[in-house]
Order: sequence, then structure tokens, then C-alpha cells
Amino acid sequence: MSFVETDLILGLAIAGATLGIVEGIKPGPLLTMVIRETLSGGLRAGLWTAAAPIFTDGPLVIFSLFAAAWIATNPSALLVITLAGAIFLAQMGYECFGLEPPNMDEDAAPPTGSFLRGVITNLLNPNVYVFWFLIGGPLMASAADEEILAPIAYAITFLVTIMLTKAAIAYAIHRASGNISAIVYRRLLAICGLVMIGFALYYAMEAYRILQETGIL
Repeated sequence: MSFVETDLILGLAIAGATLGIVEGIKPGPLLTMVIRETLSGGLRAGLWTAAAPIFTDGPLVIFSLFAAAWIATNPSALLVITLAGAIFLAQMGYECFGLEPPNMDEDAAPPTGSFLRGVITNLLNPNVYVFWFLIGGPLMASAADEEILAPIAYAITFLVTIMLTKAAIAYAIHRASGNISAIVYRRLLAICGLVMIGFALYYAMEAYRILQETGIL
């Protein structure tokens, strides 16, 4: 392997890791869901939610290599995803106001559904599709022309880093939870609920914008 090819692989791997950290700590629906699940279900629930990108972004990495041009000229698919995301996040946000603090009893049943909620949250996040179809996909496609391993290095480092970053946030929240009273728990969950409802409103506005741009309204 030539020096140029190695340099390209390392460059995209570093770019993927850097972007993974940024996306991992950047406020968004999935990060809010990680916090929500950690507060309501404990560390295991938070870690399962943090693992969602490997099952959502992973397939999108491959699909985006072929669908970048299509999504740019067919906004109807993004419109459906955006509307569904608004409804789902509004529901999850509303439920935050009725959640109870996690059961710290070691004999308690493990939390269920956290992973699925994380996957659904990410699948219904239009920003994920916009990123991979309009940015990540074309970037990897252009790099693949020079070295096939370069886009693979980019995708792997991005996915691993974003999951580890969100898992670290879940762990930090769990470690601090021992000093949080039930009242503070409920207040933090209420904040998560408000944030999720805020994202739902943002998605609804984005759907309206897409409708206007497509000429339907």
C-alpha cells in the first residue's frame, strides 16, 4: 500500500472519530433519549440506548453511497420521516412527565425497551439521513475512488466513537444519580420531556418547510 493511500485512510479515520465525538456530545434527540433512559431505567438502559447508532447509521452508511443523489431530488421520503419523528418525539416527551426514578434494587427486573426506543429515535431523526445522504455518502464515495478502505475506516471510527461518547455520558449521569433525590429526578425527566417536545416542534416546522419547497402548500 502506498503512502498516499495510507494517508487517505488515516485522514478519514481521524475525521470519522472527530465527527463521532462531536455528534456524540451534540444536543439532539438521541442524546436526550440516552439521558431519559439512564434516569428512568439505570445505566443498562442508557447503554442500550447509546448503542442504537450501530443498527441505524450502519445500514445508512451503505445505503447512502447509492442514495445520495436520489434523496437530493426526492424530498417526499424525508418529509415522511420528519413527520413521523415529530409525532414520536412528542409522545416520548409527554411520557417523561409520568416516569418514575429507576428501581435501585439489585433484584429488580432489568429495564426493557430502551434499545428499541433508541433505534426508533434515530431512525426518525431526519438529520441522520441528511448527514449520510448529502454529506457522509458523497464523501465516502469520492474517497472510495482512490482507496476502498478509506470510507470503511471513516464509517467504523465514526460509529464506534459516537457510541462510546454517548455511553460515557450515560455512565456519568448514572454515577451522579446516587446523589439525586426523587424530586430532582422528576425535574430532570421533565426537562428531557420539554427538550423532546421542542425537537418535535422543530421537526414539524421542518416538515412544513419541505411542504412549501415541494409546492404542495
